[in-house]
Amino acid sequence: MTDRQKAHRARISRRTMLQGAGVMMALPWLESINAFGADTVTADASTAAVTALPKRFAVVFMADGINAKHWWAKGSGAQMELGKSLEPMEKVKTKMNFITGLFNKASTGVGIHPGQTGNLLSGAHLTKGAELHGGVSMDQVLATHLGDQTVQPSMVLGCEQPVTGYHETNFSMAYSSHISWETATSPVPLEEYPSLAFDSLFDNKGSQRNKSILDRVSSEAKRLSHQVSSSDKAKLDEYLTSVRSVEKRIDSTRALRDKAQERAKENGQPMQMMKRPDNGLPEDIREHMKLMCDIVAMGFQTDKTRIATLLLCRDISGLCYPFLDVKVSHHPASHNDTSDAYERICHYYVSKFAYLAEKLDSMPEGEGTVLDNCCLTFMSNMWSGTRHDSTKVPMLTAGGLGGTLKTGRVLDYLDKGDENRKLCSYYLSIMDRMGVKLDRFGDAEQRLANL
Repeated sequence: MTDRQKAHRARISRRTMLQGAGVMMALPWLESINAFGADTVTADASTAAVTALPKRFAVVFMADGINAKHWWAKGSGAQMELGKSLEPMEKVKTKMNFITGLFNKASTGVGIHPGQTGNLLSGAHLTKGAELHGGVSMDQVLATHLGDQTVQPSMVLGCEQPVTGYHETNFSMAYSSHISWETATSPVPLEEYPSLAFDSLFDNKGSQRNKSILDRVSSEAKRLSHQVSSSDKAKLDEYLTSVRSVEKRIDSTRALRDKAQERAKENGQPMQMMKRPDNGLPEDIREHMKLMCDIVAMGFQTDKTRIATLLLCRDISGLCYPFLDVKVSHHPASHNDTSDAYERICHYYVSKFAYLAEKLDSMPEGEGTVLDNCCLTFMSNMWSGTRHDSTKVPMLTAGGLGGTLKTGRVLDYLDKGDENRKLCSYYLSIMDRMGVKLDRFGDAEQRLANL
């Protein structure tokens, strides 16, 4: 490389996004540009420190428990055997951990559903009645400490609208609808509309919001493709193609939401009170969930955010699964949690988690992939929907969190004693690895052993 070429490359800013009319597009990690967070490239791009690659954390939530007959794993690494419900994880099982036996004490002995859900990520005791009060969730603790390093401190998405009112246990249904809490009294608002989540990802706003993002940044994209290495050019082309594919699918959901807004205005009824698909949410929940996974993946790939929660369904979910040949909605199906029908539901939800993990694992970053720098955590609020049993929580993780989290393991804490199987100990351990060190979180003061 000539001195002139080195000087030219040094002028490329990693934090400069592709910009167009009313839009800004963040870029994935490129080897010929310095690591995330650096202002400019070094003269020799090969000296960019891999340690600068960001770590990310996400929770993917499925409500109302799993089918325990098929929720198991044994062995380790490439030889790990997976139960029927976990089969979708086969391609990434060496980057997965199967964790069982952890529990959230504050969610036990308080009654069913809301009291088992609203504190899943905080370990806080919840208040009954009209006054909401719990605790700040660990994703928002991370967002508070790390959010100034990204454009979006966190991403909180859902595929089902929150519900209002009170449960028979006298807990607010807000606890059933939210696991991410920014304060002890305020949940983080869910974004359920794919088009709005997509627009937020690219700062897409103004009168040209309905026009193609890629068309508006095309000139800058072409200019950048001439400045980066040939391998980075291929990565950039692949990334832009992926964005285009998602954008086309988003267009149809945007049209649905726009029509729903008009319908709500004509009828004098808030969209939140309307049922799917009249409320503008995609009628096919398979496409809805896939789009939300794609948006999380792009947010992590481009370092737009490092923290995400995705509620594939809320507690006491009303989602239906005709494509799985399940005759009742999610919540009634969970009351027969060892049935073949509920196993198909569990398998389906794990397949969405696997889709996100595989997508991140297909994105090169440094000497590995984006997944290697993530910790994705799949969770439910209870073990058994039939018994509403939350004495242990089903959990999977995917990703090595920048080499700090060993994977390909089965970890069972059930017989370790209650003091040694706290869910909040897991959160302390993850926060440690992300550079956020607390003396205590929720009901835990010690880290999770052997993680």
